Amino acid sequence: MSAILQAHALGKRYGQRQALADCTLELPPGHVVGLVGPNGAGKTSLLKIACGMLAPTTGRIEVLGEQPNGGTAQLARIGYVAQDTPTYASLSVADHLKFGAKMNPGWDAKLAQARVEQLGLNPKQKAGKLSGGQRAQLALTVAVAKRPELLILDEPVASLDPLARRDFLRYLMESVAEHGTSVILSSHLVSDLERVCDYLVVLVASRVQLAGETDDLLAQHHRIVCTRRQESALPAGLEVISAEHTDRQSTFVVRSERELPAGDWSAEHLELEDLVLTYMERAVDTGRPATMRPVGEAR
Repeated sequence: MSAILQAHALGKRYGQRQALADCTLELPPGHVVGLVGPNGAGKTSLLKIACGMLAPTTGRIEVLGEQPNGGTAQLARIGYVAQDTPTYASLSVADHLKFGAKMNPGWDAKLAQARVEQLGLNPKQKAGKLSGGQRAQLALTVAVAKRPELLILDEPVASLDPLARRDFLRYLMESVAEHGTSVILSSHLVSDLERVCDYLVVLVASRVQLAGETDDLLAQHHRIVCTRRQESALPAGLEVISAEHTDRQSTFVVRSERELPAGDWSAEHLELEDLVLTYMERAVDTGRPATMRPVGEAR
């Protein structure tokens, strides 16, 4: 399998609202993919289409080499935790594990039981009486115990306090390391993505703005500060992502797959949050997506 998810010109429309547009994306296996963007960017629509919960309006998509159809066989290969970390309020913790075992042929009962004990959850406790962090951990436990090839998490920690988020993400990384599961983690909390994700997708205004391995993207982007000049005065081969000017000074964010050439400027790499915000602002300012190309492809 060359990709866990392949989308081409994918679109989703709800009446007059375009939730996803011309989404072309290829995600390699073996990564924790961070899907980041503002609220309303189309993240949830993309993930629900990937799970077979929604049908696209236009374009095509394959997940784990197959078109999502919501069928039992494919759902057994995918773990999904939605934004509200859904659990059944009237069912106990033990009932959730029994339900998971009945619905998933690859269910790992030992893993699920060990995790419940590690969390200190009372098997007889109704899910409706658990804290938000405990419900999130229970939902993640059920998703991981089905031993999926792909785990899709749609902002599962957004409502959790910092300590609960840290515990949730720690367990996620332990599970990934132990079982080699591919993960797509949607969030607008860049600090959380920075902890766990090694592949980044920036989605803004229903379109993909940037995609690639996190380390490569950070290595390719620089902030240049120099005496005031126009973009055309910069060396050839630099893609200007953003530009700001004062009376005497210019600040550029540029992308280059080659070593940054010497010049009469100061230069530094961007932090992940700065990188994400730069592409988000560019999308808002220009109203169009950035030029997409595979990481490592020369201009």
